[in-house]
Amino acid sequence: MSKSESFSVNLKENRLFPPSEAFVSTANLKRDEYEKQIEIGRKDPEGYWAAAARELKWIKPFSKVLEWNPPFAKWFSDGRLNASENCIDRHLEKNSQKTAILWEGEPENEIVRWTYSDLHDRVIRLTAGLRKLGLKKGDRVAIYLPLVPESVVAMLACARAGLTHTVVFGGFSADSLKDRMIDAEAKAVLTADFGYRKGAKIGLREQVEKAVEYAPTVKHVITLSRADVGTTKSGKSSAAIGKIEGAQEYDWYGLSSSFSKSEAENDGKAEAVEAEHPLFILYTSGTTGKPKGIVHSTAGYLTGAMRTTRDVFDLKPNDLYWCTADIGWITGHTYVTYGPLALGATVFLFEGAPTTPTPGRFWEMIERHKISILYTAPTAIRTFMKLGSEWPGKSDLSSLRLLGTVGEPINPEAWMWYRETVGGSRCPIVDTYWQTETGAIVISPVPGAVATKPGSATFAQPGFDVDVLDKQGKPVPLGEGGYLVIKKPWPSMARTIHGDPDRFKQAYFSEYSGGIYFTGDGGRRDEQGYLWCLGRVDDVLNVSGHRLGTMEIESALVSHPRVAEAAVVGRPDDLKGQAIVAFVSLKADSVKMLGTDEVKLKALKEELRSHVGKEIGALAKPDDIRFTDALPKTRSGKIMRRLLRELATNGVVKGDTTTLEDLGVIAALQAKDDD
Repeated sequence: MSKSESFSVNLKENRLFPPSEAFVSTANLKRDEYEKQIEIGRKDPEGYWAAAARELKWIKPFSKVLEWNPPFAKWFSDGRLNASENCIDRHLEKNSQKTAILWEGEPENEIVRWTYSDLHDRVIRLTAGLRKLGLKKGDRVAIYLPLVPESVVAMLACARAGLTHTVVFGGFSADSLKDRMIDAEAKAVLTADFGYRKGAKIGLREQVEKAVEYAPTVKHVITLSRADVGTTKSGKSSAAIGKIEGAQEYDWYGLSSSFSKSEAENDGKAEAVEAEHPLFILYTSGTTGKPKGIVHSTAGYLTGAMRTTRDVFDLKPNDLYWCTADIGWITGHTYVTYGPLALGATVFLFEGAPTTPTPGRFWEMIERHKISILYTAPTAIRTFMKLGSEWPGKSDLSSLRLLGTVGEPINPEAWMWYRETVGGSRCPIVDTYWQTETGAIVISPVPGAVATKPGSATFAQPGFDVDVLDKQGKPVPLGEGGYLVIKKPWPSMARTIHGDPDRFKQAYFSEYSGGIYFTGDGGRRDEQGYLWCLGRVDDVLNVSGHRLGTMEIESALVSHPRVAEAAVVGRPDDLKGQAIVAFVSLKADSVKMLGTDEVKLKALKEELRSHVGKEIGALAKPDDIRFTDALPKTRSGKIMRRLLRELATNGVVKGDTTTLEDLGVIAALQAKDDD
């Protein structure tokens, strides 16, 4: 991808929300200390991160901090530790009976509560079971599970044994699973017979059976019965329960309950691994080419995960913390499992969809369990906006004290709705920017120290050297758009792409010299120095020679009172180069009011075009606005603009749709296009 000219970023936002005195009074990191940390991170980043790493439990302390041979880094390389031990064992002396995981299944009568002692027992038993099968340090293991508490056990047991896990989201197809297992050369896969999603049973074992046939390295399949979730005993009489192609299948609890307590403690001991030992491989999908297996280390990754969890979420011992991500994504790795558990937090997990059985499910669970921290995606927030404020209004959300967003830039009006309707205008919002490749949050407000601004991720976290550059590699002036980069290495950065170091270098370090990491995203600093993340530079449109960020146009559309959600793409245009096409979902009350009245809908389209012109400028007015009941999203909640681009350009979608949450959305859009 070539570095092109800066693009237009005219949308203005000047509202500031400083943290309340009540929040500041108990904040973990107050303004003075935050500014000291920023200064230390700027002057001595290695010293900053070394101090953070020493908060971990080391089996052999490190003496080396950073070895940097761009683009390849080693952090704390002569140290030894274990991630599972850091997430469980070190909390047992003082907090063995503290709740580690509170889980609610999609069926509303399913609730599981595990203490740190319970979690430890399950992890050492599964670790012993994996070793009994002959798996050893350095082997790769695939995890293909619904969001049940055993999914966390699977990750921590692999880490405990020194096995490198690769979690594959339970919504992916057999082909996606197969490709990832083949690339990782996985020797085993941990799965379940099924999980629940939107009231339906989603079969997982059947997908594993299809995938293992073409993945010759897989020799062991460990299957969890959904009926056994949260228990300690298996419904099966034997651990070995059959064959799947060339692999032996075992029952999860049949295997892990076959040990006495003393055997489990002995055979489930934590492996002392090197700091740079690969903790996991996580595959990211691109628009072209095979998925990239992003490799993360143990010590550096855990350092970034723990430090950012503590600072960004202001975690307290009595918090009930809910990150709504699935463990199949990096957010679920860092902010469901490794970051919070390394800090000894209580983590809430929910298996199902946010609107099952009713649109009030999220809010009912917050009231039921007194959840205090909620971290979710902007797409979920816009979905809730569309459904109407009456749903969160039916539940008592007073237990909430902090809100967060993750996954993509959040439109200012969605941010305001989140703050006022969900947070009661009292909860700080941490709008977080980071990537699978960064391992941990890079840009976000520290809630007790930074005044927040709707739509802005605010400032880089301490220890991260973030900048916005032009195509020559020079910082752009305030208010102008450019390319978001990280100029110095950091501990939780990806180490390579599995089996393809050249691709790693080309993908992230070829745009600028000197070891500068290019995120692939656009960004800007406004006049007050606040950072705005503008989405992928691939989503920048060239309209009559003007480069426009799609996020800006989407934000302008969502700021209109009738709009719940919008996605903007470009299609080829002989006159302009690219024309702007907007797919718009209306709020529920507007849908009821307008119905299918063509005259009223046409008038609204013109109103929206004028609104965008007023917010940004006439050149940003959409050429085409298409109303839709829903936008195509991945199962992690991201809008699939690539598919909308195909639809806007060709009228049909032929690209890969395996990651879609609801295939019917594309079918409905294509049907409208045919009309």
